[in-house]
Amino acid sequence: MTSAAKVYLVGAGPGDPDLITLKAIKALQQAEVVLVDDLVNPALLAHCPQARIVPVGKRGGCKSTPQHFINRMLVALAEQGQQVVRLKGGDPFVFGRGGEEMLALRAANVPYEIIPGMTSGIAACASMEVPVTHRGLNHGVTFVTGHTQDGGPLPWQALVASNTTLVIYMGLQHLPEISRALIEAGMSADMPCMVVENGTRDDQRSVISSIQAMPYEAHREEIKSPAIIVVGEVVTLAKRTEQAPDWQHSLQSWLNQAHAA
Repeated sequence: MTSAAKVYLVGAGPGDPDLITLKAIKALQQAEVVLVDDLVNPALLAHCPQARIVPVGKRGGCKSTPQHFINRMLVALAEQGQQVVRLKGGDPFVFGRGGEEMLALRAANVPYEIIPGMTSGIAACASMEVPVTHRGLNHGVTFVTGHTQDGGPLPWQALVASNTTLVIYMGLQHLPEISRALIEAGMSADMPCMVVENGTRDDQRSVISSIQAMPYEAHREEIKSPAIIVVGEVVTLAKRTEQAPDWQHSLQSWLNQAHAA
């Protein structure tokens, strides 16, 4: 391994290419190989025209590159003397498996550096003018994945009791189960909820409703991944471009249709 060989675990930010850090851009400009996630905005690759680009996408419900293969590739490229950037959407340490890659590099004695990025759970909220924390409405924010590695249940009662804004990653496919679990754990069915698709990108879309009605509303609006689910009183501060619909009436119509079917 040459003295120049190094791996950079880089956060690309939430989607808007202007939200990447200057330090991340410098790493891309020096990279010889870039292993890039599906969620990374392709416009960011303009910062590394000299590099070999290796797609290693990981998307829920889609064919993905196994994590163990990515770990081995990072080590092998560094041992060949390459400067490598592992470019990951958002922040590498927020549901990005950056910790697993760091441990693999550490075990192989490969030099590495972590370059944080803005996570979509904060940026998508900010794009809708929703502060994840707001004095008088909550005392914190909790980031949680929408599903566990072993498929087991999340600690829903503890999450509800925390009285924090809940920002749920990778939960869109499980939205009906999440809605039901939160209500069964004691959350008010009228708790404000927001789902943001493609946060901070030009094609960003959002839906705002109650947690009870959100599965119906997100389905009706055909919201797709990647999307962030936000649950809490802070959602009431979101900017609105049109009059909010009557969520209770929408929910009752949905239930009536389901019962008739």
